[in-house]
Amino acid sequence: MIKGWGRPFEEPIEVDGRSLATLREAGEYIAGLPKKEHDAPEWRAAMEALLLVVERGGPTMFARIGVMRALNRHHVPEFNPKGKEPHWGRRKLKRDQ
Repeated sequence: MIKGWGRPFEEPIEVDGRSLATLREAGEYIAGLPKKEHDAPEWRAAMEALLLVVERGGPTMFARIGVMRALNRHHVPEFNPKGKEPHWGRRKLKRDQ
């Protein structure tokens, strides 16, 4: 079993036309970011998750989630008010029909 920085993600992270397949590649990607972006709270949390996985041997999914959250930090999900219509009326029982 591979330990440390060489551990692969279950599914590589695709970013900027490249693939981050291991913890090391993700760490190098974060280290290569411009200082202003690198110091953003989301990237700090992603790096902390990477370090915890490497040092403590946790699931690589934790690190992957941290990196994905940092990559998608500016994405605002759209609220669709017409999604599922609530049923506000009283339910009719079979005996009442």
